Amino acid sequence: MNIDEVRRKAFAMPLTSPAYPPGPYRFIDREFLVITYRTDPDALRAVVPEPLEIDEPLVKYEFIRMPDSTGFGDYTESGQVIPVRLNGTRGSYVHSMFLNDEAPIAGGRELWGFPKKYASPSLSVQTDTLLGTLDYGPVRVATATMGYKHRALDPQSVMPGLLQPSYLLKIIPHVDGTPRICELVEYKLEDVVLKGAWTAPAALQLVEHALAPVAALPVLEVVSGAHLLTDLTLGLGRVVHDYLA
Repeated sequence: MNIDEVRRKAFAMPLTSPAYPPGPYRFIDREFLVITYRTDPDALRAVVPEPLEIDEPLVKYEFIRMPDSTGFGDYTESGQVIPVRLNGTRGSYVHSMFLNDEAPIAGGRELWGFPKKYASPSLSVQTDTLLGTLDYGPVRVATATMGYKHRALDPQSVMPGLLQPSYLLKIIPHVDGTPRICELVEYKLEDVVLKGAWTAPAALQLVEHALAPVAALPVLEVVSGAHLLTDLTLGLGRVVHDYLA
């Protein structure tokens, strides 16, 4: 393979069989369980990078079921998203993500900078309860429960949150181990179709774990629970701050 062929064919690792195809990436019947809770403000400030700003000490703990995604297949993820502002615009900072599929782990980290690690999340309906769980190895580190479709939510109240920007800290090391890329990346969800939205009583339990430290942002009070069913496209990102510039 000559140099021109390498330049033309290379877009992801490994060269001869990339872990994921080029985008865009469309998700059908993408299902969310989102528990919004109040946490320790000092703990929150310790993990949110400037220039992002925090209004309230809130965290959104998410379980996301993705049965049909172009390029990534069928998988589930779980993690923490923090409401923030950047230059006066409201958005969300993605703090942690755990999922059970290598392709979106590789693609998410390499393309956008999603903070993804391999684990075993699940989202299911257990009789009258929507249940989300996250296991890291044999240890259960998160359990979320919510009543199943007790009350419909107004789509007009849900869509702005789905359409607002989200932020990621993309870190890629140089071959000598020093940072080569350290950027704040913005992305948005596109072509969003909201198929349903519900709320009900909700609860969330987080357990201490050295390598899955979701409990480092402790649950002080559950504010709300939301169950969403959507179709959407995961938009590609843009750099909004370069920490190495």
